[in-house]
Amino acid sequence: MCLIMETDGNNGGVLAPPSNFSMVEDGIYRSGLPQPENFSFLETLNLRSIIYLCPEPYPEENLKFLEANNIKLFQFGIEGKTDPPTPMPKDTVLDALKVLVDVRNHPILIHCKRGKHRTGCLVGCLRKVQSWCLSSVLEEYQKNAGIKWRQRDLNFIETFDIVSLRQCLLSIMYRYHGYGFKRRRLLHEEENVQTPTPQAAKV
Repeated sequence: MCLIMETDGNNGGVLAPPSNFSMVEDGIYRSGLPQPENFSFLETLNLRSIIYLCPEPYPEENLKFLEANNIKLFQFGIEGKTDPPTPMPKDTVLDALKVLVDVRNHPILIHCKRGKHRTGCLVGCLRKVQSWCLSSVLEEYQKNAGIKWRQRDLNFIETFDIVSLRQCLLSIMYRYHGYGFKRRRLLHEEENVQTPTPQAAKV
């Protein structure tokens, strides 16, 4: 898990990334909920979109930052309760995954509250689309979740059906080759086909 501190050459300040920030792929990032002190760092990513995986309203300061930087918000309200445990909703994760694999939304940041469990499940499903071996997918989830990894999240990732996603991509074709983002080859074809617009619950 990366935590990067960089010097801002314009004002001599320090650029602080959000908690648990790391790169998933070229143009895809993950983290915990960004705080105002992270905004200068996020500006360096030239984000087009953010996927927010919590049901709570997006913070007002964050909304102002998105508006000022022309960043689109996609909110998918997934509960993170552990008592009683709340299962991951497959349909909601599938909808979020459709947004994530669409290169027109890149560069994109995925986050929940801490950037561990809900974010880890979505990234794990992306890895299955990329044809990662399951052991590597689960290992990445556990590494980012730390000592509080959840068995039910591993079970969700393992059983998640990506066939339905591939069937839904009517106008965009994606092919991933290789293990890391340096080896990924992504083919993007747009046709004159009317496709559903992803639902963004922007507060």
